[in-house]
Amino acid sequence: MNVIPAIDLKDGRCVRLMQGDFDQETRYSSEPLDVARRYRSLGFDRLHLVDLDGALSGEQKHAGIVASIVSGTDLTVQLGGGIRRRDSIALWLEAGVSRCVVGSIAITQPETVLDWLQEFGPDRIVLALDVRTDDGGSPILATHGWTRSAGVTLWQCLDRYLDHGVSHVLCTDIGRDGTCDGPNGLLYREILQRCPDLDLQASGGVRHIDDLQALRELGCAAAITGRALLEGRITDEEISSFLRNA
Repeated sequence: MNVIPAIDLKDGRCVRLMQGDFDQETRYSSEPLDVARRYRSLGFDRLHLVDLDGALSGEQKHAGIVASIVSGTDLTVQLGGGIRRRDSIALWLEAGVSRCVVGSIAITQPETVLDWLQEFGPDRIVLALDVRTDDGGSPILATHGWTRSAGVTLWQCLDRYLDHGVSHVLCTDIGRDGTCDGPNGLLYREILQRCPDLDLQASGGVRHIDDLQALRELGCAAAITGRALLEGRITDEEISSFLRNA
C-alpha cells in the first residue's frame, strides 16, 4: 500500500480543515514547497495536492505553488481542487502532474468525465468521491468543496463508472477528515467487497501508524494522510519504517 501525504492549499498556505469546514481552518506552513521537500526526505515518493480555494470556486488559485512543487521535487504528484475543464487536465498533465483528481464534476457531469477517461486514460484520472453518511447509513456524495449534497449515493456513482473502466477512486469520509478519529474501515471494506479490482485511495481520519496498517490489511491501494503527519502523531521513524516495509 502506498502512503500519500496530503498538502491542502488555502490562501497560499498549507492548512487542514475540520470535516471540510472552511471556517475551521488550522494553518501549518506558509511554505508548501518546504513541506513537500520534507516529505520527500522522509522517503515518500508521492504527494496529494489539493487547491481548496479552487475546490470552492471552480477556478485554480494556486497554479504557481503547484508548479513549484512539481518542478522543485521528484515527487509523483496528483492534483485536485477546481479541475473542471478538459483543458486544465491537459495543461497539468503536460506540466508534469501525474494524475488529476476530479470531484464535483464527476458527479454533476459524468458523461464529460467519461470522455476524459477515454481520452487521457484511466491511469491519469482519479475520481474523488467524498461522502457523508445519512441517518440510514448510506454514503451520500458531496460536491463543491463539500458544501453541497449531491443527493446521490456512492454506490450509484461507482456502478456507473466501473462499467467504463475507471481505475483510481479516492474516497473521503468527510465526517472523519481532519479529526484524527480513525478512518472509516467499514466503508472501505464495503467498497472493496463491491469493487475488488478498484485501486482505492482511503482518506480521512488517520491518526497513527496503526491506522495505516489497518488500511493496508483491508487491501487499500493507497492511504492519504495530512494532519497526523503535520502534527507528528505519526513520527518520522514510524513512517520511514512503514514505507520500507510497504
